[in-house]
Amino acid sequence: MILVCGCNPKDSRNSPVALELDRYFSQQFPAEEPGGAVLLINGDSVIFSKGYGLANMETKEPVTTNTLFNLGSISKTFVASSILMLHDQGKLSLEDSLFRYFPTFKNKSIAQKVKIKHLLTHTSGLPDIRNVEADTVFYLTAKDQENWAPIQQADSLLFEPGSEFQYSNPAFNGLALIVEQVGGVKWQKFVNDNIFRPSAMESSTITDGDHPKDRVSHGYVKNHGKWIEDDYGEEPTFPAAGNGGVWSSVEELAKYEKALQTGAFLSVERVEDARTPKKFRNWKGIRRFSANWSWFTPQVYDGVMQPFIGWSWFVGTTADGSKIVGHTGTQGGFIANYVSIPQKKVLIVILCNSPRDVYAFTDKILGALDIDH
Repeated sequence: MILVCGCNPKDSRNSPVALELDRYFSQQFPAEEPGGAVLLINGDSVIFSKGYGLANMETKEPVTTNTLFNLGSISKTFVASSILMLHDQGKLSLEDSLFRYFPTFKNKSIAQKVKIKHLLTHTSGLPDIRNVEADTVFYLTAKDQENWAPIQQADSLLFEPGSEFQYSNPAFNGLALIVEQVGGVKWQKFVNDNIFRPSAMESSTITDGDHPKDRVSHGYVKNHGKWIEDDYGEEPTFPAAGNGGVWSSVEELAKYEKALQTGAFLSVERVEDARTPKKFRNWKGIRRFSANWSWFTPQVYDGVMQPFIGWSWFVGTTADGSKIVGHTGTQGGFIANYVSIPQKKVLIVILCNSPRDVYAFTDKILGALDIDH
C-alpha cells in the first residue's frame, strides 16, 4: 500500500501518533457494535491502519482494513473521473448540453441550458422532484435510470445553471448514464476496467441491483436502542449507484489516491484541474449549503461565498495554504470521509457501517498530525 512513491512505504503503526489514535478509536467503536476502519498515511509512511467493531452483526464478522464499505457519495468522484476520461479521449465535452444525451426532457430548453459541467459541480439548478416518500417501495430497487427519469420531467429550474450551488444526487445518476452512452458499456464495467484495474483495486465493486453479499460490511442504524440493518432493501434510493454505489476498503482507497496522484488513469494535470474549484461567469453565490466539515471553509469575497467544488471534489486550504481535497459519503447506515492533502502527502480515510461523527474523527487525526486546518 503506497500513496505517492514507488517504494514500499514505511510502517509507523507503533508511533506515538498511532498509539494515540488507537486509544481514541478503541473508545469510539465498541467491539460488539457496528464499527469502522481508519487509515492514515503521511509521506511514505502508513501511520495508522486498523478496523474496529463488527462488519456483520449476525455472523459477528469483525471489521478489518480490507472490509468493503459502501462509500456513499465518495462514489461520485469515480463517476466524475469516468466523464473526464471520456472528455480527454475526445468522446464528449464538458460543454455538452444534456439535450445531446437526453432529448426526451419534458422542457427542452432546460436540457439545452444545463451542461455536463453543471452536473459535475452541483450547479445545474435541476430540482430533485423524485417522490421518494410517496413511492418508497419503488425506490427500494430503483436504479440510476429510474432515479434520473423524474428529473427529466422538470418544468423549470431552481436557478440558472452555473449561478448557484445545490447538492444533487440525481445529477450523478444522469452522469453515470452518460458514461454508459458514450463508453458503450455499463458504467460499472467502465469504472472497473478503467479505474479499479489501473489502480489495483482488486476487491472494490459497484452496486448493480442487489448489493454485494461477500466480503462486505452491512450498514446499521439504531432504532429504540437496537441496531437494525439499513442498506439495500431497507433504504430507498440505495440501488441508485451513480451517486453512491461504490464499495471499497480503506486499503484500496489508498491505492485510488496513489493512482490519482501518479496519473494511472487520468493525467496528473487533469487530476489537478479536477481538484480546483470551478467558478462560472454567472456565479452569484451559495445560498443552499450547510455542513459541519471543518476540514474546509468556503471563502467569502465582498459578501459572496466562493465556489469550493471542482469536478466533484470538495476543495479547501489548510492554515498554511496547502490544498486539502476530499469527499464525504452517507448512505443508509454507512458514513465515510476521504481527505487528501497532496502537498503534505497526507491521506485520511474513515469508513463506518453505522452513524458516527466522522468529522470529529477527521479533526482528531489532523490534530494528532499537528495540522491546523
